[in-house]
Amino acid sequence: MGVSFLTPIAALFAVLALVPLTVFLGRRRRARTVRAALRLEATPGRSWVILAVALAAVPVLVGIAAAQPVVTSARTVPERSDAEVFVVVDTSRSMLASAASGEPTRFDRARDEVLALQEELPDIPVGIASFTDRVLPHLFPTVDQRVFRETMSESVGIERPPPSTSFGTNVTTLDALGVVPTLNFFTPRVKKRALVVFTDGDSQPVSSVLSTDFSRKPRIDVTFVHMGNVRDRIYASGVAEAGYVQDPTSGSTLTAAVKATNGRLVEEGNVGEVSAAVREALGSGPTATRRIEGSRRALMPFVALLAAIPLGFVLFRRNL
Repeated sequence: MGVSFLTPIAALFAVLALVPLTVFLGRRRRARTVRAALRLEATPGRSWVILAVALAAVPVLVGIAAAQPVVTSARTVPERSDAEVFVVVDTSRSMLASAASGEPTRFDRARDEVLALQEELPDIPVGIASFTDRVLPHLFPTVDQRVFRETMSESVGIERPPPSTSFGTNVTTLDALGVVPTLNFFTPRVKKRALVVFTDGDSQPVSSVLSTDFSRKPRIDVTFVHMGNVRDRIYASGVAEAGYVQDPTSGSTLTAAVKATNGRLVEEGNVGEVSAAVREALGSGPTATRRIEGSRRALMPFVALLAAIPLGFVLFRRNL
């Protein structure tokens, strides 16, 4: 735990404490001269020292408040330095389907399983991406559970962003996953890589391009988690939408994607099986210590209120 400042340069405001102190000392010197001329007793030393401290404390405390002090907590966690995982969530509109009106959607269940999977792999950096007809990374692999949860809850949503094309009823394509092994989704030095894809399989047919992309080295271990079933419907308005039914070829399309990536297929609700498969694929390896920032507590309101105490004392003395 420690204290840091968000805007440390604002603390320069405290230098203004020299202004009231200079004025105060000048007036005290003049008052002492007048008292000596009139042969009056000098004021007690303690009295003027307290007033001087109060005059200086007001701008000093305001300067500290302006610097925005925060108390931060931190902890250290183990982190695999040779392995990373990416979870990719299907955010196409078909993921809004559910078993009945008011029931959790495929996307809701996928999000819960993603969070549960990360908790099963606390020492392995896990990243987040979403896809429809293209893959969008939201968070690169990390062991920071707080950042992971917030990203999954706040940044990932249905059609955020929407597909690049709206022609046709099925614009999602599993071929889009080919950018994962071809672009820098994983840290280059990391050779043990795993990809977990949460999707309902409603996709354009898989082409040979996907197999070519995933044949690159280093190999990426792939797990597809199948969300939903053929009876699910979209109940966005409270009633089943007549325009959506499960693609009858989604099962074969997903099977083709599994074959193209030399991966595996797991039905939803089996997070333990997925995490066990990922750990087996990644094996063991070196672990480093990673410092993770915890919660932050702002001290600015308390310091600002504290400045009212010396200010009140100065006003009180002035009116005596």
